[in-house]
Amino acid sequence: MDEQQTFDVVVVGAGPAGLMAGLACAESGLRTAVAGPEADPRDSRSAALLDGSVNLLKRLGVWQQLAAASEPLTAIRLIDATGTLLRAPEVLFRASEIGLPAFGYNVPNAALTAALEATSHSNLTRLIDRKATVVDLAGNSAMLSTNSHGMLGARLVIAADGRDSPTRTAAGIKTSSWSYTQAAVVTAFSHSRPHYGISTELHRRAGPLTVVPGPGNTSNLVWVETKEDAERLMALDAAEFTRELSGHIGSLLGMLSDFAPRRTYPLSGRTASPLAAHRVVLVGEAAHVIPPIGAQGLNLGFRDAATIAEFAGDAQCAGEDIGGDALLERYGRARQSDVAFRVFAVDLLNRSLLSSIPGAHLARGFGLFALASNRALRARVMREGVMPSTSNPSLMRPFAATGEITAG
Repeated sequence: MDEQQTFDVVVVGAGPAGLMAGLACAESGLRTAVAGPEADPRDSRSAALLDGSVNLLKRLGVWQQLAAASEPLTAIRLIDATGTLLRAPEVLFRASEIGLPAFGYNVPNAALTAALEATSHSNLTRLIDRKATVVDLAGNSAMLSTNSHGMLGARLVIAADGRDSPTRTAAGIKTSSWSYTQAAVVTAFSHSRPHYGISTELHRRAGPLTVVPGPGNTSNLVWVETKEDAERLMALDAAEFTRELSGHIGSLLGMLSDFAPRRTYPLSGRTASPLAAHRVVLVGEAAHVIPPIGAQGLNLGFRDAATIAEFAGDAQCAGEDIGGDALLERYGRARQSDVAFRVFAVDLLNRSLLSSIPGAHLARGFGLFALASNRALRARVMREGVMPSTSNPSLMRPFAATGEITAG
């Protein structure tokens, strides 16, 4: 079709962050289109979605399609496995300490994307298209071209097209990038002992090894190693890989079996600055890339989506330009501190494990000791981790705070 379609918002990219941005903008009363290809249904990864992200899914009517495939994260266990002389104490964070039944849920990526795709909204148009390309960002609207759906016009463009975002490049937004000497080996497996909803993170000299609860007696694994050791782990047969993993987690989960195909991802980081310009705002990995440590990446992306939906919806109601400089600057200010703090915290933890400086391990050990011994400090850290005080979009708040009731 050759004629132009016009929307308030066009989201470029149809991964979880892009689909969420589309639904959230539609919920905020904006005529929205999401343009991008369908996701790979074979994606075996999972995402630990924290309480705010789950609230967002419930509010948008997505959660009821996900609940059966998801597993509550009732506690997080941190174990010092660095082998240093002064070993830090084990720390167990329980969601019940801050009045929550769970910190969040471990959700399979394929199920999450399928549920987002299946959720319809009267203000949302889903355009299955290989790519949407920015043609013009000047004037009072943006213009984009697509392979299958002709030209699109929008007052606001949301770039959710990944770490190498062409939309970000078209807006002239620069990035800062860095890399690590590590890679993550990712898989899922079954085990004979229950996990009791506890996510366990071993802090090792090569990086964290994290086992996240899945439905029943299953768990997901994110094992960070040097790139050389990650390649070696990928080459092991099933029995050898099982023995090596058991050597790290011991009898924690009993007998291990039924491993899903392993995948490996090099660790890297990237941040964009500014986070919005020329009618384009960045969400998800178009805005920030961080290692898969501490369940921060997709939760950051969902906060991006909820924030721009709230700001653009308010601007629409006030008769303001939803793609104007004032809104873009407000979005950038609102998201910058949250993104910067999460990137800094994850980078600091990872580098403290890799550091050969004795003081770095000593400082990390003292930090874990303080968390283990001080309940008030532990509760403060848990609350900030679940929903940062500096970034709390209304779409992600608990329903009790707004008096809303949903069927989710």
